[in-house]
This record gives sequence, C-alpha cells and structure tokens, in this order.
Amino acid sequence: MTADESRPVDTDADAVAPPADEPVPADEPVPDDQPVPDDGESSHSGEFGRPGPPLNRRNPFLFGLLGGLGLITAYGIFLGLRNAASILVLIFIAMFLAIGLNPAVTRLRGWGVPRGLAVTAMTLSIVLLLCGGVFALIPPLITQTGELVESAPSFIESLQRNETVNDLVQRYDILSKVQSAVNAGTVTNALGGVVGGAKLVFGTIFNVLTVLVLVIYFMAAFDRIKEGAYSLVPRSRRDRVRLLSDEILSKVGAYMVGAIAIAVLAGVCTWAFALIVGLGYPFALAVVVAVCDLIPQIGATLGAVIVSLVGLADSLTTGIVCIVFFVIYQQVENYLIYPRVMRKSVKVSDVAAVTAALLGVGLFGVIGALIAIPVVAAIQLIVREVVNPSMEEK
Repeated sequence: MTADESRPVDTDADAVAPPADEPVPADEPVPDDQPVPDDGESSHSGEFGRPGPPLNRRNPFLFGLLGGLGLITAYGIFLGLRNAASILVLIFIAMFLAIGLNPAVTRLRGWGVPRGLAVTAMTLSIVLLLCGGVFALIPPLITQTGELVESAPSFIESLQRNETVNDLVQRYDILSKVQSAVNAGTVTNALGGVVGGAKLVFGTIFNVLTVLVLVIYFMAAFDRIKEGAYSLVPRSRRDRVRLLSDEILSKVGAYMVGAIAIAVLAGVCTWAFALIVGLGYPFALAVVVAVCDLIPQIGATLGAVIVSLVGLADSLTTGIVCIVFFVIYQQVENYLIYPRVMRKSVKVSDVAAVTAALLGVGLFGVIGALIAIPVVAAIQLIVREVVNPSMEEK
C-alpha cells in the first residue's frame, strides 16, 4: 500500500470547497463584512442610481431631530388637553352621573320596562327635579328684589331727613365725590361686570344642559359602551374583568344613592328648622341646602352660609341661631351620618371615607371629592380580588 492510498480521502471537503481560483456563484449571498465590488452596475440600481446605506439611528443629528419631534408632539397633545379641559370635565361628570343612575335604569328594566322607556323616565325625573329647584328659588329672588326696589325711595328719603346724615354729607362733601365717581369709566366697568355676570349665568345654563344631554346619551348607550370596552380585553380574562367592572360600577351607583339620601336628609332638616325659627321661604332654603349638599366637602358649608345670611337679614338673633344649628348639624353629618351611609352603601370604612374625601379635595378639587369614595371602593375590590390572591400564590 502506497502513502497516497493509506491517506484517508476527505470526500466532503473535496465536494464542498471550490478551488481557490473559482469565483463565488452569483446566487450565493455575500457576507455583510465583505465589500461589494463596484462594477458600475447593481441589481438594485435604478434610473437615479444605486441607493445608499440606511441612516444610522445613532447619528446625533437624527436622534436630536426625532427627539425634538417627539417633544413637539407631546406639547401639542398637552395644549389640546388643556384647551379641551372644560369639555372633558363635563364629559367626565356626565359619565359619572350616568354610571350612578344606571342601577335605577336596571331596576326599571327588571320590572319589564324597555330600556328606552326607563331612560326616558329617569330623564323626566331629573328635569322635574331641576325645574322644581328653579321654581322654588326664582320666586323668592324676584319678590325680594321687587321689595328692595320699592323700598329704595323711602329709604333714601329717610336718609335725607336724618340731620346726622346731612351733616356728614356736607362735612365730607360726599355728594360731589359720588358725582365725580359716577363717570364714564365707572359706568363702563359696571356694564362690564353686568356682561360678565350674564356670561356666567348663560355659561352655567349651557354647562347644565350639556351635562344633561350627555347623561341621556350615556344612559341610552350604556350597555353598548360597556361591551365595547370589554371587547378590548383578551378573551381569556374578559369574564373576570367583566365581573370586577360590574361590581365597581354597582358601587358607584350605591355611592350616588347614598349621596342623594344624605342631601335629602339635609334638606328636610333645614326645612323643619326654618319652620321652627320662622324664616321666610323654608322650602326654597331646603332645596338650596339639598342641592349644595350634593357637592362634597364645600357644599354643606355653602348652603349653611346662604341660610345664615337669610337669618341675619331677618334679625341678628335668628342669624346666630342659624349659624349654631348648621355648625352642630355639619359635625353630625360629617362624622356620623356620612361615614355610616357610605359604609353601608359602598362598604368603605369610616376612616377611608373621610381620608379619601380630604385627599380628593386637595388633589382635584370638587371633582376629586366627587370620585374619591368610589375610587377607594374600587381599589379595595381590586386589592382583595386580584392583588391578595397573586401574593398568596408566590
């Protein structure tokens, strides 16, 4: 056996490796690190020449350009949200009210009433309540204003007959100062204030009507909106999300029922107190207190101030009695009635209810106070049903 015959033949290497002088076939890919020969032609060359390499994403200029465009986009979104903040707040309030009124619509549907008719009944109830409040407030306001206008001439005449007042007018030249103060600028400012007040009144009416219309639409399409939101959840988790969301929505409705019950109780107590003390227009004052009491934290104080001013206009003693009554009643409502009602309806502890209301007012004002307790109830439900079981499995 010769040396050539004893050497093993590497048939695979001979079959795979081409000769050194044999060119690479055209159909095989060229490695990325191997330069492409520039023969003047390319398979990707077009009418305007061969395209260059892609842009380097680490290029400082490109990075800065993309970052600047991102900042401009974020700032544009911020400006849009800021300009639409008032409308977004109205939409949020309308959605919150629709969620709170939906249990009543569901109850009517359980009695066999169609959803359209149930929504119509709730809408008519809201409109009747608003009209009742307006008709309870407008007549006293018109009556008091008319009495003031009628008594103004006699009041001025009595001042003119008063020697002390005449002496003060002559000594300090009050008449000339008043005449110099009533000039074109003063009249213009007064007209500006009147125009501003008219804008405020009509703006408030527009906001109320907007919220009312949105509430009607949200109640009518509540099921479709809810199912559309659930369709965005993966199918494997949809049933659990549906159960948790329905429970949270029911707590929001229970909170609305509790808040209305507390407001009605405040109005009834005010009506009884006004009858006992002898204040004028007790029903109107009760409506004012009930409506104001729906505003968390500051509403009860606002209603108390209005009734106390009416009492002070009657007499100093009546005003003091009104102040004492509302101070005592608000303490009872804030620390006894409100926590107990919310604990039974929303199942939130007393400490959590008071703390949530205070934090909501401090963070987001009236809107924060309005949603504070339902948010706490939702957080407690999620922690109990989602977070705690996951912690036990680890």
